[in-house]
Amino acid sequence: MAELVDAWRGGLVVSCQAPEGSPLRDSGIMAAMARAAAMAGAVGIRANGVADVAAIRAAVDLPIIGIDKRSDLEPEAYITPNLACVAGLVRAGASVVAIDATLRPRRNGASAPTAAGLIVQVHEAYPDTVVMADVATLEEGLAAAAAGADLVATTLSGYTPDSPSLPGPDIDLIAALVRSQDRPVVAEGRISTPDDLRAAFAAGATAVVVGTAITDPLTSARRFVAATPRLLAAVG
Repeated sequence: MAELVDAWRGGLVVSCQAPEGSPLRDSGIMAAMARAAAMAGAVGIRANGVADVAAIRAAVDLPIIGIDKRSDLEPEAYITPNLACVAGLVRAGASVVAIDATLRPRRNGASAPTAAGLIVQVHEAYPDTVVMADVATLEEGLAAAAAGADLVATTLSGYTPDSPSLPGPDIDLIAALVRSQDRPVVAEGRISTPDDLRAAFAAGATAVVVGTAITDPLTSARRFVAATPRLLAAVG
């Protein structure tokens, strides 16, 4: 854990994911994006699903934050909701596993425990795996740290009813988590520019994750197309 934090300190983690419906939603393409990120100097990769994690692990030797988005198991807290999901990611080569550590209601029980319960399960089953808690609020970050999460990330701020809807990253939450608990804080969520990244580091983040702004050309293209005279005339 200490070695990972040292390697990541002050560095960029690139999230290589493609949304449903994107023509880039292919494990080979995600692996190529990860290679590009590694060539650029990224310190880690975040990836969704066993197939993408395995393809990226074969392509780069950077630490991978693995997630498994399973809305079929949990409608709300669907980021890596149970130990079976964690197991698949670890086998595929993830060295860090991120889970939804919000306090939103979820199905209880061994198959989908609370965030605190899942953190304990992961550490017992996979003691060498780093657990990153994706949270939306300070309260959730404190609870995750108390449960034993190794890293606390601001990934879900702005995506739950209890967190502020902001155009950019939640800098206040980053700073509050740094002040209020002793786990390294990973800044993630709506970091769109180098200035956003610098602000996150200034607030005390150990590392910063950037996804859409780097690896989602579909979203970027739509943003530019929306500003073209042709489209503006069509909607006017």
